[in-house]
Amino acid sequence: MQLDLFGPVFKANPYPTYAALREQEPFCRRVNADGKVIWFVTRYADVAAILRDPVNFVKDVRHTMTPSERAALPPTPALVHQLSNHMLNLDPPDHTRLRSLVSKAFTGAVVNPMEQRIQAMADTLLDKVQAHGGMELIDDFAYPLPIYVIADLLGIPLRDQRRFRQWSQAFVTPSVNVQRNTQKYLKTQRLMADFTGYMQKCFAERRTNPQPDLISGLLHAEEQGDKLSEEELYSMVILLIVAGHETVVDLIGNGVLALLQNPDQLTLLHQQPALLDAAIEEIVRYDGPVERATIRFAAQDVEIGGHTIGRGDAVNLVLAAADRDPAQFPLPDHFDIARPNNRHLGFGLGLHYCLGAGLGRLEGRIAISTLLRRLPDLRLAVPVDRLRWRTTPILRGLQHMPVMWTAVE
Repeated sequence: MQLDLFGPVFKANPYPTYAALREQEPFCRRVNADGKVIWFVTRYADVAAILRDPVNFVKDVRHTMTPSERAALPPTPALVHQLSNHMLNLDPPDHTRLRSLVSKAFTGAVVNPMEQRIQAMADTLLDKVQAHGGMELIDDFAYPLPIYVIADLLGIPLRDQRRFRQWSQAFVTPSVNVQRNTQKYLKTQRLMADFTGYMQKCFAERRTNPQPDLISGLLHAEEQGDKLSEEELYSMVILLIVAGHETVVDLIGNGVLALLQNPDQLTLLHQQPALLDAAIEEIVRYDGPVERATIRFAAQDVEIGGHTIGRGDAVNLVLAAADRDPAQFPLPDHFDIARPNNRHLGFGLGLHYCLGAGLGRLEGRIAISTLLRRLPDLRLAVPVDRLRWRTTPILRGLQHMPVMWTAVE
């Protein structure tokens, strides 16, 4: 099949394309300009099977190579290494070690007490705009809320949130795209220098004056006598900025849009607030923030779904397609906040299951419940076809989303 899997028209509604792939070519093999093979996998059962198989499908391409092939690799540019050398792109034992060191920061005992602070942040953001009768939902609410949360979690002053937004926008761009675009590379390089300089000061301050925050926890994390190196600290904070911020922005924006486009479900949620938890799960399934999982590579020739994926081939798991697979979900294109047995793949599965899923769910619940409670007649301020989606390949989210409501003096 000749398909556009990246352009703005596709991004506006990728689901018909993904449905065609599921039905006609569920293992879609494409060859990039550099001759490398990449597979797009779209059926739920196949995606779930690969997510559960970290032996045959690895994150680090070097683990698919012979010693001589590894020795022949060109050096990775320092910037690309900094952007990509984080936990999501690592395999055991490195992944196991880093996850065990960081996981303590995302337990229920840590996340649950944040509820009141997140609620206060959400209310403060709406206090600024409620009397206006309208706002830009992404810029005024969905974007700053998780920045506040990440800043609070890390122990970063909120006055520096603008810098965090710049960093997150730069870091979310795929490193290969950065590498191919000289102007983008230089801009990202400057932002990376700004980021590392800022974090160096934070690390130095926390080493002498520890605080009850995640940076202090990372600096002093120990697991069987192990600690994070300076480079690992930078990579971990980058991952938290991207995975802990950008995805929540999109969860909020996509969720509000889904509710506004399905007024029967919006009315149901107003009538039955107890469905909020189920609504968050349905938002993640129906139009989740992570469209495709981060790339995996076949560690050896693998037979799956009637196809042979060759050693070293890249594998792109399309979570958005898997989560609308009619073999797994009845009426998959129907947005149903009371959907039973909603075992979606929006937070991943297996070894790389999202460490911050609990925090993301909490932020989504608070954001959407606060909007519905305080702005009960919330509605789009522009036609749906005027909304524009970001073109980041693995994430799905709106660039802007003007909304309005009846202002009360």
